[in-house]
Amino acid sequence: MSRAQMSDLWWKNAVIYCLDIETFYDSNGDGWGDLTGLIERIEYLADLGVTCLWLMPFYPSPGRDDGYDIADFYGVDTSLGTLGDFVVLIRTAKDRGLRVIIDLVVNHTSDRHPWFRQARASRSSPFRDYYVWRDEPPPGPSPNIVFPDAEDSIWSWDERAGQWYLHHFYAHQPDLNYANPVVRAEIDKIAGFWMELGVDGFRIDAVPFLVEEGAQDVGLDPHELLKDLRSFISRRNGGAVLLGEVNLPPRPLIKFFGGHPGDQLHMLFNFPVMQRMYLALAREDARPLARQLKLLPKIPPECQWANFVRNHDELTLDQLTENQQGEVADVFGPDEDMQLFGRGLRRRLPPMLDGNPERMRMTYSLLLSLPGTPVLFYGEEIGMGENLSVPGRLSVRTPMQWSSDRNGGFSSAPPSRLRRQPPSGRFGPMGVNVADQERDPDSMLIWMERMIRRRRETPELGWGALTVCDTDENAVLAHRCDWEGRSVLVVHNFSSSPTTTRVDLGRLPADYRLDDLLSPGLSDVRQRRNRLEIDLQGFDHRWFRIEATDQPRRP
Repeated sequence: MSRAQMSDLWWKNAVIYCLDIETFYDSNGDGWGDLTGLIERIEYLADLGVTCLWLMPFYPSPGRDDGYDIADFYGVDTSLGTLGDFVVLIRTAKDRGLRVIIDLVVNHTSDRHPWFRQARASRSSPFRDYYVWRDEPPPGPSPNIVFPDAEDSIWSWDERAGQWYLHHFYAHQPDLNYANPVVRAEIDKIAGFWMELGVDGFRIDAVPFLVEEGAQDVGLDPHELLKDLRSFISRRNGGAVLLGEVNLPPRPLIKFFGGHPGDQLHMLFNFPVMQRMYLALAREDARPLARQLKLLPKIPPECQWANFVRNHDELTLDQLTENQQGEVADVFGPDEDMQLFGRGLRRRLPPMLDGNPERMRMTYSLLLSLPGTPVLFYGEEIGMGENLSVPGRLSVRTPMQWSSDRNGGFSSAPPSRLRRQPPSGRFGPMGVNVADQERDPDSMLIWMERMIRRRRETPELGWGALTVCDTDENAVLAHRCDWEGRSVLVVHNFSSSPTTTRVDLGRLPADYRLDDLLSPGLSDVRQRRNRLEIDLQGFDHRWFRIEATDQPRRP
């Protein structure tokens, strides 16, 4: 692959950092984070080593679903700043080598969006067909209710319109009608607008609802919607990326890439691997994750998995069996208040692991070394926890903890005016914050900076082909990624107990050398042709590069 092609596929070796502007940094003391505050913290993100920022919704919104209820797709909520501030952010980020992608939330709008207000005013309104209406809702129970704690149907009656309208999410978020070509053209206009301001791509929210529910009654192949959007953004910017939220088992995921030619979404979040990772962590047994990695289908060369430990929603476990969900909940969320929707947990990783630094580092080493692109959620680099006194999924969307000062250094406002309260106790700002960790060479933050740097220096993990290696220890996962004649082997011990394991490397050059990428020396590694015998501490993690001796040594 040429350097030009690699440049266009920049996201194959990226490190993505997701943040919510309103909880990142408050520059004016009003209790809300803002664009100016994020601009002031760009240097921190550049120093961390991430290469792409993913911004959660910042559009004008009534704020009934944390900004996902959008009232204007072409603006910035006044509590966060202005379009001018957004342009300054893009320029500042790119000056530091950071790309920016944003949420494209086009399954629905707020019921206060001008389109819906005009749609409900009259059946003859040109905006009526922007949404899905029925004189009577379909009989029987509603399928696919996203928020069963708040809604019992996907249809709601609108008195003014005199009809029922469709909403898979909250009732105040009416679904857009993708069978209408005018709606599809509007989405292209929205994407084009933000690309003109310098955006490098989009994270598309809840993709299955977008394509599977949107065009079934008019003979339109729903995946044509994704093909059309991919074609549009590629014409505008050949390096732009579409990252899709598709929580499905591995095989159905292929069609969202576009099969083989891979002409739909560039990247998909790897929900199957994430969920089996938590089962493996709960059992201290790597086999559930190893099996899932082996089941991953081959994807087109210009597509990629996006791996994550936590995101901004609940930790969904819906692809596990009921018994497996119970196992994970018993270990990581035993209290009912820690659980949500009957399918997941509303906790961050560090409290789930009881703050064990070795286990946390093992897990994030795994994230950074799995084949694909790692995605971090803000605060993971310092080991932030959740605040269970904050309702629902918002428990993990608390203010960034910059220091041990009042409000964790997030804002100078009185605590009562904060958008959301930080946690207290062991994982609160007094115990976990950026300022303290920047001065501690053994901190989680400094470790994460080193690991991100090493991940960026190891393109085999982003570009290479995966092989899950056989080991003789159930707790040990070993995998290798091969690219352009070089291999990287990564080994993780999911158990608290030290062990010695034998790893079958598979096919190797007749004469090869082994380089330890994380620590000097190989005194605890013994080579036996195509096998290694490795001594591992509890929750240990090791990265090695395997190269033929006739190749130049990589740094």
